[in-house]
Amino acid sequence: MTIAPDKIVQRKTEELKPYENNPRQHSEAQLDRLVRSIKEFGFTNPVLVDDDCNVIAGHGRLMAAELMGLSKVPTIALGHLTADQRRAYVIADNQLALNSTWDDDVLQSELQALGESGFDLSLLGWGDDLPTFAEEPDYSALDDLDDPTSELSDGVMKAIQIEFRPEDYDEANALVSAARKRGEYVGMKLIEVLAA
Repeated sequence: MTIAPDKIVQRKTEELKPYENNPRQHSEAQLDRLVRSIKEFGFTNPVLVDDDCNVIAGHGRLMAAELMGLSKVPTIALGHLTADQRRAYVIADNQLALNSTWDDDVLQSELQALGESGFDLSLLGWGDDLPTFAEEPDYSALDDLDDPTSELSDGVMKAIQIEFRPEDYDEANALVSAARKRGEYVGMKLIEVLAA
């Protein structure tokens, strides 16, 4: 089993062929942030390709490189993957990153330290929409309220209100809407994630 390819190869951007069925979309704002990141930090994350230079992961980085006029980018060939594994990894590479969460206390501390040192925080991926860190809401006023769903019959869907920071609401709403369209029971998925 190949765990890690052993070399990074500089390849011409014109040789690289994006996967036409890549389900991940890249907005102008995101591409601008990628360009700014590459200018600040360098091209630190190679584009992943197959042996025929078809892009498996790194479509956004490749687009940013083209916007910058870069003629070559670092690549890693994943020749050990089957056709189905390549197709699956196009999705997995993006989704696996979305499955992680931030430790808000540590993130807040790191952002504060970087800000105090004068670092340009817009380079961190949020642009000018840095996360805000609100105090934990006080729900004690709800303790005396009756559960309005307690009289519902078994088998009837019940709802729980979930709070999102303003900057996260649109993304959360889109994800919930997409899950509902797929017929997924969003509440149970949330429980599974929280219980893990």
